[in-house]
Amino acid sequence: MAHQQHQETLNVLHECMEACNHCFDACLKEDDVKMMAGCIRLDRECADICGYLEAAITRGSAYVSELASVCAKICDDCAEECAKHDHDHCQECAEACRKCADACRKIA
Repeated sequence: MAHQQHQETLNVLHECMEACNHCFDACLKEDDVKMMAGCIRLDRECADICGYLEAAITRGSAYVSELASVCAKICDDCAEECAKHDHDHCQECAEACRKCADACRKIA
């Protein structure tokens, strides 16, 4: 299985997807949801691309490098947005996104 060489990246991608999904859900429960709109939007984008890249790696897609590059960009953007908010879920998401962006750049 070709994806076994990327097991660490798969783990990081999955953790990032989970952190983004948790942040997304928690942001929807905040008092000022409108203020969290950018964070919510990027959480969705990031979770989706992380899940897609995870699937692409496991099936041996020829586009892993390109997808990893896009994933790193989205993770960077999500980390930057989440870091603007003091909520624990946003700070945890920002950290997971930074870690994921770094992992993605290594395979891009």
